[in-house]
Amino acid sequence: MSVPPRTIPIKPVAATAADGSEVVSLYAAQKKIYPRSVHGRFNNWRIAAVVLTQLVFLGLPWLRWDGRQAVNFDLVERKFYLFGLIFWPQDFIYLAALLILCAFGLFWWTTIAGRLWCGYSCPQTVYTEIMLWIEQWTEGKHSQRSKLDQQGWSLRKLRIKLCKHGLMLAFSLLTGFTLVGYFTPIQQLLAALPHFDYGPWELFWIFFYAACTYLLAGVMREQVCQYMCPYARFQSVMFDADTLVISYDAARGEPRGARKKGSDLQQQQLGSCINCGICVQVCPAGIDIRDGLQHECIGCAACIDACDEVMDKMAYPRGLIRYTTENALNGLYPESAILSRLRRPRVVLYSLLLLLVSGAAITSFSLRKPFKVDVMRDRASLVQETGEGLLENSYQLNVINTTSQDQQFIISVSGLSGIAIAKPTLLSIRAADSKSLGVRVVVDPQAAGPGSHPIVFRVQTRTQPALVVEEKSSFIGE
Repeated sequence: MSVPPRTIPIKPVAATAADGSEVVSLYAAQKKIYPRSVHGRFNNWRIAAVVLTQLVFLGLPWLRWDGRQAVNFDLVERKFYLFGLIFWPQDFIYLAALLILCAFGLFWWTTIAGRLWCGYSCPQTVYTEIMLWIEQWTEGKHSQRSKLDQQGWSLRKLRIKLCKHGLMLAFSLLTGFTLVGYFTPIQQLLAALPHFDYGPWELFWIFFYAACTYLLAGVMREQVCQYMCPYARFQSVMFDADTLVISYDAARGEPRGARKKGSDLQQQQLGSCINCGICVQVCPAGIDIRDGLQHECIGCAACIDACDEVMDKMAYPRGLIRYTTENALNGLYPESAILSRLRRPRVVLYSLLLLLVSGAAITSFSLRKPFKVDVMRDRASLVQETGEGLLENSYQLNVINTTSQDQQFIISVSGLSGIAIAKPTLLSIRAADSKSLGVRVVVDPQAAGPGSHPIVFRVQTRTQPALVVEEKSSFIGE
């Protein structure tokens, strides 16, 4: 945007040394934030996002497809199952295309609507929200949680803290167990749970991911977004004056001040903001949106719900804090024209890149053959002469059946007059499996003079219609 995100300066902390001199420290101790619960339409959307993302993450490994786990990334066998599709390492290009689409999609969405990804769908935000629900359920409202932390230790406080952290750790272990379930069939993991019969890598990733979930979402929370996540730092590069962000309408809200409901604002010379501070109390990052756009803001709209609730109680119009753009807030165009500002060069460029990459990926995937063929010529014996006086080259064919059905393949060769396979073989391969086959190719010496001659191996299925893959190679003459 034309005005960079506001950064709150760190105030030096003064202390007194033993000799009475004043010591100034530039380090400010982190203060724990106790977000106040809020109700409203945007909070409902956040709850829906949490429920939806966790249903997908926790539920996908339990779905079955053709007698196997629907989504399973088998690193040992190097097979990646995605419902009815089977991907092999040779399909790495599709993963690259997916990552490119995610990157451009994030840039495109940030340019249009700021950090909505952070506020609603980011795993850090989702898990932090769940940890806050656990904390509210065990310790109470924000004021009760603050008072509990200020109290000395007692049996009651110890019981509450153990209950809270026990539930957080249990949920964290569930996330770690589920993550590993995408790589090791989750039903096998469940069957091994009573005896804890897991391999070293499975144990490592279960506890590592659980520890990350607990520490990042349960302990560090907003510090991850403020200090560890790079997205908050470079987001301003993708922002412009037409990006949809959460903004405080200072022209309407200032000057702030307390007042009685129904009082005349013009007579008291006050704006709509009653300076209640609830917008700060509900913020999970602990910022004051009235101070302007700040890089700590994750766009969760908790302050909008809180302010709208206060405006309703005061019988004022909603929208003192709202989603809007800098240009609309400055009156350069009405807010009804925000959608028309999507046709700006940056958004159009990202849209074209998304269409280009997605179109190329979809086209490539639609032309993808249901089996793959690799041909390697035996370099140990380039050419031999058979008892019948024919020239012979040896090859190793590796055929991968990427479908979920068993297949039979017919192999033939062409490129030289009279060229053929010495012993034609019908190759049978099970679903999602591969097989190597040694093939001897023979040809009359008069058709293959000295040097290398291009030939083509043709592998086709016995199904109707037949699916064909042709792979080029070479034949060495005498």
